[in-house]
Parts: sequence; structure tokens; C-alpha cells
Amino acid sequence: MQRIAVTDNFWIDLPDGRRLAAHMWMPQGKGPFPCILEYLPYRKGDGTAARDATTHAVFAEAGYACLRVDIAGTGDSDGLFDDEYSEQELRDGEAVLAWIAAQDWSDGKVGMIGISWGGFNGLQLAHRQPQALKAVVSIASTTDRYADDIHFMGGCLLSDNAGWAGTMFAYQSRPPDPANRPDWRADWIERMEKLPFMAADWLAHPTRDGFWKHGSVCEDYSRIQVPVLAVTGWADAYVNAPAQLVENMKAPAKALLGPWEHRYAHLSKLGAADMHSEVTGWFDRWLKGEQNGAEDLPDYRAFMQEHFDPTATNKPRKGRWIAEASWPSPNVRMRRVYPGAGMLADQPTTGEMTVATALSVGKASGYFCPGMRIDNELAGDQQDDDAASVCFDLPLEAPLELMGRAELALSFTVDQPVAQIVARLCDVSPDGVSQRITYRPFNLTHHDSHETPQALIPGQRYTARFALNACAHHLRAGHRLRLALSSSYWPIVWPSPKPARITLDLADCALDLPVRSVASEIATAAPGAPRAFPTIEADTLRAPSSRAATTTDPGGQIIQESFDDFGATRLARNGLEAGSQVSTRYTIHPDDGASARFDAHWVFTYRRGDWEVEINTENTMTCDAENFYLHRNLRAVEGATKTEVLTKEWSQTIPRGLL
Repeated sequence: MQRIAVTDNFWIDLPDGRRLAAHMWMPQGKGPFPCILEYLPYRKGDGTAARDATTHAVFAEAGYACLRVDIAGTGDSDGLFDDEYSEQELRDGEAVLAWIAAQDWSDGKVGMIGISWGGFNGLQLAHRQPQALKAVVSIASTTDRYADDIHFMGGCLLSDNAGWAGTMFAYQSRPPDPANRPDWRADWIERMEKLPFMAADWLAHPTRDGFWKHGSVCEDYSRIQVPVLAVTGWADAYVNAPAQLVENMKAPAKALLGPWEHRYAHLSKLGAADMHSEVTGWFDRWLKGEQNGAEDLPDYRAFMQEHFDPTATNKPRKGRWIAEASWPSPNVRMRRVYPGAGMLADQPTTGEMTVATALSVGKASGYFCPGMRIDNELAGDQQDDDAASVCFDLPLEAPLELMGRAELALSFTVDQPVAQIVARLCDVSPDGVSQRITYRPFNLTHHDSHETPQALIPGQRYTARFALNACAHHLRAGHRLRLALSSSYWPIVWPSPKPARITLDLADCALDLPVRSVASEIATAAPGAPRAFPTIEADTLRAPSSRAATTTDPGGQIIQESFDDFGATRLARNGLEAGSQVSTRYTIHPDDGASARFDAHWVFTYRRGDWEVEINTENTMTCDAENFYLHRNLRAVEGATKTEVLTKEWSQTIPRGLL
């Protein structure tokens, strides 16, 4: 283990004269060193400072020069932010990689790591094949920005398209640090004045067009020519990419899927694990050339979950670690079952079944991406949602193990030009507790294509086939596997404009289950318990807290509210006092899709000595049968007297099209 030196802020010069702000952890001793880059828009100075201390300091002690770089227009970096994974971001990323490789302390070999945003752009930069990039650890990422991100799923609009845009709106309204940027105030005002309206920009692309193909590495997996370790957790929203990368890449790729939420595994509240050894082992092999057997790891290592008492609050999962030497695995075979008369049968059935559920289905769905708040995010007991859905059960006389993606084939008619269906697989215990295993919505107007959907003709027969999200789940004997179908799933999925009746022709409906069966398990090389890791030195000025509630008002509207106070701290390394909190509210009437409404209110505060600023942002999304209505406002003040710096409002109307 090497001693390290830390540089809080320095500048990386870009070819066009802009500068990006960076934080560095440098091993002490004889270099040059291989390097690890994390490239994010979340403010290295305070936004990710606590998390960065738990990762990059450890990697530096293992002999890596580590850099955390703020994307242009964020944190202390020059320029204006334009969009996620934009051409500017990726072009700048290539310049950063080249800059690192040219430094005298660098041996020219760079690896990228990141969770979510950093997991995305690590893959995307690998796809562009910059010379210096030699390996990637991509955590909670996607290969397809349209199919598997926070905007759309199965052609359906996710409410988090507005929620995440609201979060980014708040994040990007924060000022540069005056300690690093003498021009902080002018730059801050320009940033706020020119903030992109990302909720509207994303919503204006409701199909899988060129906007989403940009940055989607599935367009050509062969362009990723460096080794990739793909990691995620079953409680995360991003579960499909690891298998896709292992299955399609020609370069070495390995998948690791734990019980985790949207956090680095060593920080997980659902079963923390030693992520540091996984990362350093991967980079030791591909950046240092150590023959440590990383390429011989099983292709697919996963935590096989079991039934537990599902609650919205964080608690460890039950299960065991398993591994498959190769993926796709010869140990997984598709078993076809057929829905009919409330059961899943081994033989085709006949008859019709109507799916026309209330918009209250989804109250136990949790939030789209657990781990981005403090608590109260997970899917709970599905019994009430099941009772309001159309369900088909498969009683189990023997254990059943699922691993991979189930596929649902439907033959249907509808009574509306736009309709959606949501499929859930649940593990139902003998006492009726229903745990969601996996789910997936599907916009039925996309039955032929996500690129060219077509309005449905009422009464005309259609067929559709779609895969649910990946899973690994062991069902015990005496339990039931349940397929639950609904025509809505609020608040995760924005509802279709009018209630739709979907009539299934059961003779042509089927569910293919990825059933795993092994004679004997192979060694898993499962992650160990988390090692001790450093934490940042900070004073707690306000402790974090979280609460959530679901109520029904006198008019019958269902209101789901949450409040997360992320607390306030004073960082010892730079004296910055920072605090934040967010309130969210989802409102809907069970009988009226046009009543759907989302609201979010963020507050950020910063202080150092007599310098003080506060930013309030609010975001609202509503709709009717023809349009979506987006509104946001921002108010920034400074000083103890809270003198107004800027107040601004934006509104935009986006046609619904086939959403």
C-alpha cells in the first residue's frame, strides 16, 4: 500500500482554451503510474467528495493516479453544460484521456470507472476508441439510451424523465466555488440563464431516433475493443447491460450483479460488498499487466435472490452467490407457459381476458431507481397491486430458479389508439406476500418497432413480444410464480391519455421463462465483505432525514409524497458548507390519466465565511389527452440578506404523439 498525495483542484487545458477542473489522488513513490479517471457533472468539490474519498483514495494506495474531473459547465469547469452524453462531453473526454496520457507521471494507460453517468460515458468513450483508454469498469449503465435509461422503457414514458431533468436542473444551477473561480458570479449567472430544458428536449424524442442512438453502444458492440467489467445490482434500475455486454462484445467482458441499489457496492444499504478488490483486480490485469486471472473469472457472477419480506425501506436481501462460466449459459433453458383462467399452464389455453386496470396500480412499485435518495424507495409487498391487476399463477411443487430475461408474447385488441401494458413477475409466499422479481412496461403502439410506432386501430388484432428486465431469483417449493398484467403502473410509468381496454386472445399468448438448472455449482469468486475504507473529514451541521407517505384526498386523488433532506456539512479540506433537500409529489386520479402530475422542489445552500448563496428550483409536469405541459422556475439569492441574483421561469408544451 502506497502513501498518497491529494490535490484538491487543478486545471486540464482543452484544445479550444477551456479548462476542466480536476481533483487528484497521486501515489507517492517512483512513477510513472497507470491512471483511473471518473468523469462526471456532479461537482468534485462537494457533490461527490464524500463518495470519491471512499474510492479513489483506495485505488491510489494500490498504485494508480486517480482523477475526478468535472464535465464542462459543471462544478468548477469552464463552459456551458448542454446535455447528457453530448458530443461536447465525449469530445472533451477524449481530450482529457489524451492529456492524462501525456503527463510525465502517467505511463499512458488509463482506465475509466463510474456508476450511472460515469458508467455510461466510460462505455461511450470506449466505443470511440481513444488510444489511451485501456479498460473500463462500468457500473449501473446501459447499452441502449432509449430502451434502458431513465427516459423511456418499452416505448413508454417514465415519469423520471421529468424527475431526473428536475434533478439536473437543480444540480446545474449551483455556482462554481469562489475559492477556485474568481469569476464565479458571472459564470454562475450565465449558467443559470442558459440552462438547457432537458425534460422538454428528451420528451421531444419519443421514439428511438438518432438522438438516442448517439451514445448507444449497442449500435456496434465491436467498437468496444478494451476489457469491460460490467457491474450492477438487482435493486437498481439498470440491470440489463452486463449480460448484453458479455454476450455481444468481442473484447474481454465480465458481469457482476449483486443485491445492490444505485450505489457503489461498498456503500450499499442492501448488502455491502468489497468493490475495491473487484476494481483493482480488473485494472491490475489490464493496466498493469499482472497475470491475476481476471480474464478467467466466470462470465456471469450474480446474487441469486430469494423471497424476503419486501418493504420500501432499506434492508439486506436474502440469497446466495452463483456463477456461470459462459454467457449465454447452457444451464439456462427457456420454459414456455401459457396464461389462462388465473393460472400459468404447460399447455396452450383458449378464451379471452381483458386488462383494464385503475391507475392506482403501482402504489407499491417504489421509485424507478432506488439508491438516489436516502430511503423509502424500494418496491414493497405487491399484494394490493396484484389484486388490482390480472394475474396468472404457477404453483410450485419443486423449487424454480430464474436467471435472465423472461419474454412475453401477446395477441390482443384494444379500444383506444394508444395503450400500454405492464408485466410483472412476482414470488408469492404461502401466506400471500408478493415480492416483485422483475417487470417491464410496453407501449402497444410499438408492437412492430420502437422507431416507427403506429396508432392502434380499435378492434384490430395485433401481436407483440417483449422481454422483461433481467433477474436472478430462486423460488421455493410451495410458493407461486405470478404473472401480473396491468394497463398502468404509476408513478413509474406515465399513463396513456385515456383508459384502455386490452383484450387478450389467450390462445396466442405465452410466457417464456429463463429457467436455470445445474448439476453442481462452480466456484463463484463472489465479492467479499467490504474492506475498511477512508472517509472524508467533515462536520455535520444538519443530519440527513427522509420520509414518505401515500394518501388519498377527498376527491379521490392518490398523492405520493417524499422528502429527503441530505443534510448539511462543512468539509474540512476546503471549509465549504453545503446542504440540500428535495420534496417530490406524484398525484393521479385512478380513473383519469390526464390527471397525472409530478412536482419537485430542490433547495441547495452554500456558505464559506461571509459568502453565502441559496438556490430554489421547482419543476412541474402535467398533461391532457393531446399534450404534455412542462414548467420550471429558479430563484437564486446571495448573502445573509438573501438578495435576489436571478429569478426565471420556463414553460414548454410538447405534443403527446403516441405516448
